[in-house]
Amino acid sequence: MLKDFLADHLKDHFEGEDLFVLVDRLRGEVFRKIDDRRTIKVRIGAADYFAKIHQGVGWVEILKNLMQGRLPVLGARNEWLALRGLSKAGVCSMTPVLFCERGLNPASRKSAILTEALESKVTLEDFDTSEPVLKWKLVSEVASMARKMHRAGINHRDFYLCHFLMDEPLAPDQAPVLHLIDLHRAQIRQNVPRRWLVKDLGGLLFSAFEKGLTSRDLLRFIRLYSGRPLREVLAKDAVIWDAVVKRAIKLWLQDHESLPNGVAKLLVR
Repeated sequence: MLKDFLADHLKDHFEGEDLFVLVDRLRGEVFRKIDDRRTIKVRIGAADYFAKIHQGVGWVEILKNLMQGRLPVLGARNEWLALRGLSKAGVCSMTPVLFCERGLNPASRKSAILTEALESKVTLEDFDTSEPVLKWKLVSEVASMARKMHRAGINHRDFYLCHFLMDEPLAPDQAPVLHLIDLHRAQIRQNVPRRWLVKDLGGLLFSAFEKGLTSRDLLRFIRLYSGRPLREVLAKDAVIWDAVVKRAIKLWLQDHESLPNGVAKLLVR
């Protein structure tokens, strides 16, 4: 069991009863609700927050995930640890202000996390990236965030442009500030295995196919993500990056009959 965490400025709002019970009573705008988990936007004092409340997944769900070769998400712990890890690695994300979990049984463990709301943001999926200079800035920033995240031993498992939020509006001379969100399925290890690197990066590339991505954009990303000269990366790691591109193409063709223009030229060797 991990210790409860509650930011100092919220302690007056959560007094008198068990912390999880108090969070579970919160009411607000429902953003997502499934059998074992709900996400709501709540107002506490003068600020807005997002609460994710997990009620326990049950043994059936755990066994189903394991039989499918997937690690089940047992509660808010993954997201809490991932957010702490990203903060240490210098990756902007959500700011957690509360965490708690109750119970030792993984099937019935209850947990909750509260994060500050990110206001006036737009997802990179919805943002127009056709302006060349801005697109290159965004490629650079996303590559930097991905590199720091993976070097911190964290893989996202839902690493798509829709999970990058950016301030809006953006001044012409302003460097984009991005926040990475939705880390409830994240995994944390000492080092991220290659297969999970490929899955994260392949998902990211897939989500960028309709953004007018060019081979130069991809090569810039590879150089910045790797932190090494491009010639060296393509000589030593081309197999990995080919796997990334092929995974992105596979994801695309699951729902489309053909590839977007120019995608077939993105193979790095």
